[in-house]
Amino acid sequence: MQNPMLGPIVSLVAWTLVMWLWMYATRLPAIRRSRMKLDQTRPRGEQMAELPAQVRWKADNYNHLLEEPTIFYAISLALAVMGETSTLAVAMAWAYFALRVVHSLVQATINVIPLRFMLFALSNVPLFVLTVIALRQLL
Repeated sequence: MQNPMLGPIVSLVAWTLVMWLWMYATRLPAIRRSRMKLDQTRPRGEQMAELPAQVRWKADNYNHLLEEPTIFYAISLALAVMGETSTLAVAMAWAYFALRVVHSLVQATINVIPLRFMLFALSNVPLFVLTVIALRQLL
């Protein structure tokens, strides 16, 4: 039987790929509409900054999903390897996943920064709990 800690891990990977698709589904048409000539000599991100904000929000969120969630992947995989299957650990992993999905939807659609920050801060609570569970397993 597989460890239930793997479900939230795989789900967040899948969500990240959904955001990748959404990013390009909005970015490529915006590039075409603006008749942008892609210039490899311009600094990274400079040309994309010319796209409408609503288009850039998806890319910003995709990048965010490649940043802090690396901590989630590391601690969740460590717990899975340790054989952790407690209800609390699994619930915290799913809570992290859910909060990141909501954060993505807020950032990609309305991008209300105080709301985004609140969701980001809340998503750290499960990370701290997961880390404490792992530390207790080790000690």
